[in-house]
Amino acid sequence: MGREIASDRFGAADFARFREALARETAELARWFEAGRFRDEGWVGGFELEAWLVDGAGRPAPRNEALLERLDDPLVVPELARFNIELNGPPRPLSGAALGALESDLAARWRRLQEAAAALGLRACAIGILPTLRPEDLTLAAMSPLNRYRALNEQVFAQRQGRPVRVDIAGREHLVLEHRDVMLESATTSFQIHLQVPASLAARCYNAALVASAATVAGSANSPYLFGRDLWDETRIPLFEQSIEVGGYEGAAFGPLRRVSFGSGYVRGSLLELFRENLEHFPVLLPLVPDEPPETLPHLRLHNGTIWRWNRPLVGFGEGGAHLRIEHRVVPAGPTVADMVADAAFAIGLIVHLARRPRPPEAELPFERARDNFYRAAREGLAAHVHWPGHRVARPLAALMPELLDAAGEALLALGLGVAEVERCIGIVRARAAGGQTGAAWQRAWTARHGRDMAGLLEAYLRRQAAGGPVHAWDAPEEAA
Repeated sequence: MGREIASDRFGAADFARFREALARETAELARWFEAGRFRDEGWVGGFELEAWLVDGAGRPAPRNEALLERLDDPLVVPELARFNIELNGPPRPLSGAALGALESDLAARWRRLQEAAAALGLRACAIGILPTLRPEDLTLAAMSPLNRYRALNEQVFAQRQGRPVRVDIAGREHLVLEHRDVMLESATTSFQIHLQVPASLAARCYNAALVASAATVAGSANSPYLFGRDLWDETRIPLFEQSIEVGGYEGAAFGPLRRVSFGSGYVRGSLLELFRENLEHFPVLLPLVPDEPPETLPHLRLHNGTIWRWNRPLVGFGEGGAHLRIEHRVVPAGPTVADMVADAAFAIGLIVHLARRPRPPEAELPFERARDNFYRAAREGLAAHVHWPGHRVARPLAALMPELLDAAGEALLALGLGVAEVERCIGIVRARAAGGQTGAAWQRAWTARHGRDMAGLLEAYLRRQAAGGPVHAWDAPEEAA
């Protein structure tokens, strides 16, 4: 989905050719798994950060073209909306000072982004959902002028037979609305964590990521408000799922799986199962002719990029050949660079811990419970009661977090990461969980004191974000904005 295309118009022959290529490449991928072609050593981490551009009044500023031209950084790219951008970090082998290097990468790129934005009279903001966003901001006029986004919009609504998207989110309050394009998706911005894993542990890591998702989404929640309504701790989750709701074909060959979801079950043998599911259950959205060598499975990777599991399997290529990655997509953007790197450390550590347990967590926790844990945690945050491997009864995530943080920290140290960096990152999440002050909690506390002044909330948030201290240490929201 990150590549531009020559045209946004397709015919039946384009779809037929793409499906044939996708079937061939899925069969080729099966041969790779059988032959053990994927790298089976090393752990590597990386990230993608989606962020907002806002003007002096805190309103979305649709000017990413001018910003990107000024930045001239190939690792900062446009997103669906002209008021969003994406920052990417180079992958880092997870040993030694890797966490510090990831933080330095993100901090340096974020600083350059803010400097370029300031030169245009703008500011960048890392937050799950912008509090000042209004439905009228999300129109096709605000779409980044790229063929791939126009094509995505046309194909999603072609498969919906033109029916509008219906959003129905019941949280602390209730929001119901209809929308007639894919721009609702641009209201959700995330900090996506990439974990390259040894091939022999890939299935275990994928299942571990599913189990871990409840803890990581609750501990990082930063999206309580949408269009002025107080909904879930991480409202980004239901909004993204409903904004691109396109099921598979109904019939003998295809099932009604959703393109944005927690997934359909644990992996039993290998990640190949997920790519076969992609082929068998999800119709092609963008039947492009990729300008890439066929040996890199370009159709398979492009199709996979139009299926947004909260934990997405990826096939990648590097100097050591083909590798497997897990893209952990549940964490929102923000509140600060320190918070996001700490979230990455916690997620990676918890996934590695669960994947290396003598008894697989999926043997103790049915998939349905892992899925229920995730949605309950996204809605209720650290207060959510969840079932966890090794515990007989459901417990609040807040009570489980000390145990999970200890396990994550030990797993990071076992990878060879530096003690001081591990303690700092895990300590940030530990303090956040102990005090209950996630980004979502801070935003709600501010509005409890000042009312639903969303511009004031954003201004207070941006000042604290610029100062750089992690959210658990932000000053009391009751202070004057």
